[in-house]
Amino acid sequence: MSRTLAFSLLLLSPLAISAQSPWLDASTTLPITFTHSVDASHAKAGDLVEAKTFQQVKLSSGAVLPSGARVTGHVVEVSGYTFDKTPYAKQAASRLSIRFDSVQSGSLSLPLHVTVRAIADSITSINAYAPVSNDLDSRSTRTLVGGDQMYASQEGIENKDGDVVAYSRRDGVYAHLIASGRCDGGSTEVSMGIYSASACGVYGFTGMRAVETGSAAQPSTLTFVSARRAAEVPKHSTALLEVLPVQQASR
Repeated sequence: MSRTLAFSLLLLSPLAISAQSPWLDASTTLPITFTHSVDASHAKAGDLVEAKTFQQVKLSSGAVLPSGARVTGHVVEVSGYTFDKTPYAKQAASRLSIRFDSVQSGSLSLPLHVTVRAIADSITSINAYAPVSNDLDSRSTRTLVGGDQMYASQEGIENKDGDVVAYSRRDGVYAHLIASGRCDGGSTEVSMGIYSASACGVYGFTGMRAVETGSAAQPSTLTFVSARRAAEVPKHSTALLEVLPVQQASR
C-alpha cells in the first residue's frame, strides 16, 4: 500500500488507532448513558451490562471515539432486598456490583480501566438536558450535573461563582477537570457530556450509596448498596468514566 493511500485511509477512519497504542490515555473521560436497567431484584452474576457514549471522545492519537460507541460490562456480584419484619431488625443491605469491560465502535474494541468519576440517576440526568422552565430566564439556562450553568446563547459554561470553567461546542461540552472531593483535576481538555467540570460522586440514587467507584485495587468496578430497597442503576442513568493512570503501566 502506498504512503499516500495509507494516509488517506487514516483520515477517513475516525477510529484509526495505532496497533502500538491500543489503550485509552490516563484521564480520558467517557460520558456514558445506560441503555438498560440493572436491578438487583432480577440480575445475576455474569449478566451483560450495556451503555453507550453520548458525546464524542477525542483521543491523543488524533482519532475520535464517536458518540454512540458501545460500552459493555457485566454484573460481578448481586444480592436482592428482602424486608425483615422482625421488630427492631437491622435490614440486610441489597448489593449490586458491576464492572465495565470495554468500549467498542465498529471493529475497534478498547479495554476499560476506569474510575466512575461521577454518576447520576435517570431523573437527575434528564433534568440536566432541559433548560429551566422560567419566563424570567431569557438565556434558557441548563444546570449540568454538579451545578455548572450552561446558556443557550453563550459558549462559556460558568460555575456558581460566575467563572467560565467549561465550553459548549458544536459536538458537546468540554472542560479541564477540576479537583473536588476524591477526584483530581486535570490540564487536558476532555469530554463532559452533561457533567460539570468539578462533578464528582453520586447524584440522585436516593436511599443508595456507592461503596466502590473504581480504584487501583478494583478498577472499572461500581458497587451500590441499599438498606431500603433493591440496589439499581435505572435505564437512562448516566456516568462520567475517567481512565485510571495505572493503565499506562500495562502498555
